Amino acid sequence: GSSWNNCDFETNLCKAFPELDLQPAWIRRNGQSGMGPPYSDHNGNESAYFLSLSSEMQFSSAALRTSVFLPTDEEHLCQITFHYWVSQMSGTFMVGLQKHSEDTVTNVWQVSGELRNQWNVNTITINSTEKYEVIFLGMVETQRQGETVAIDDITFSEGC
Repeated sequence: GSSWNNCDFETNLCKAFPELDLQPAWIRRNGQSGMGPPYSDHNGNESAYFLSLSSEMQFSSAALRTSVFLPTDEEHLCQITFHYWVSQMSGTFMVGLQKHSEDTVTNVWQVSGELRNQWNVNTITINSTEKYEVIFLGMVETQRQGETVAIDDITFSEGC
C-alpha cells in the first residue's frame, strides 16, 4: 500500500503528493484502461495502477509536486527512487528541485525519447540546506496515439 515513504498509486492516498487530485493532466490508471501504453505497471502487472499523462487533455505537460521537505543533513541525504516510462518519439520526463527561497525550479535529472517504450528505474540524491519541494514533470510534444509519459512506485528515503 501507499505510505509516506512509498507511492505506488494503488490507492489515491499518497501523503507525499497532497495535491494529487488537483492535477488533471496526470491520470491514475492501469494497463487495462484502454488508453494505450503502458499496458502494465513496472512489474508487468496489467491491473496495478500508475500515473500517466492524460491523452484526452490538450496539456502537453504536467507537474507532480511533493509536499515541503525539511533540509537535508550530511547523514541523511534525500534519495528518491522512481520508475518511469517515456514514449519513444516525443516524451520527456524531468525531476526538479524547488528550494524555499527560490522561485525557479532547478533541473536535477531529465530523460527524453529513444527509450523504446519500456519501464526504467532511476535514483536521485537531493542535498538542500533549506526547505524544498521536488517536482516530477512529464511532457509530450505531440498528442499522437500512444505518446505518453508515466510514473510508478516513487520511494523516498528517510532523509526526505
